[in-house]
Amino acid sequence: MTTEQTPQPPPKAVEMPAPTVWPLVFALGIALGLAGLVTTGILSIAGGALSLCAAIGWWYDVLPSERHELLRIEVLSSEEAAIQPAVRPVEHLRAGVERHRMQLPLEIKPYSAGVKGGVVGAVGMAGVALLFGLISQGSIWYPINLLAAAAVPDLASASVEQLRQFSAIGLILGVIIHGLTSILVGVLYAVMLPMFPKSAFWWAGVSSPLLWSGLIASTLALVNPALNTRIDWRWFVASQLAFGLTGGYVIARTQSIEVLQHLPLAVRAGIEAPGVIPPNTEGPGENQENTGE
Repeated sequence: MTTEQTPQPPPKAVEMPAPTVWPLVFALGIALGLAGLVTTGILSIAGGALSLCAAIGWWYDVLPSERHELLRIEVLSSEEAAIQPAVRPVEHLRAGVERHRMQLPLEIKPYSAGVKGGVVGAVGMAGVALLFGLISQGSIWYPINLLAAAAVPDLASASVEQLRQFSAIGLILGVIIHGLTSILVGVLYAVMLPMFPKSAFWWAGVSSPLLWSGLIASTLALVNPALNTRIDWRWFVASQLAFGLTGGYVIARTQSIEVLQHLPLAVRAGIEAPGVIPPNTEGPGENQENTGE
């Protein structure tokens, strides 16, 4: 005697792990704790407390029993179930063809553009700084000596009248510090500009100088105390904007070059790799050599 088994209806819902926010809160607590190491201890304490609360909440989401939720299953109708997907051949991608698996940016600015932009930006920034010296102190040597005070103790402790006078060591060190810093920032602009949207020139000319000014304002007391006590932040921000607008314009106008990241390492390094680099065709010289001609 056989018993017929009736087919079981499909389940209306399936049990899935319940979503939880505690991992995100835990990561936020760790970030706050690390940020407090370079800012203030209160931030580290708050981050530690937040991480502890997140760890406890995460623990109770898993133990003693895991939290689940029911996910409703939508049953297809007979007409929808009868639809068959179209079968198409799979096209295999080859290394270095049609830029597969590319990472942004696809084009970058050459480093030489950063050097040129840094030099042009340095000239524009120096013009604003010298104008500040003439208007506020009646001397173009005043901003130069203030900049060189970071490396010359005599200038760091000099009076305002002494800073207005010409100093050979101040001029030499000021030019070196200003030139090297401007070139380094220009190269940084060249690396960052391709990552900005189409209005990259305005991002580099306005937003980046303002962020850079805020960073310098928070650290200048440690780097150059003499400049920090005598600086006029309105003129300083104006000089940073002059650098960003002029240097950013030069870098943005430079023709971009295509990156070679779509090519495999063997191709970029010039290594013979069967299956990756197509075999070289024999030239006329090789044919003649093989035939003995």
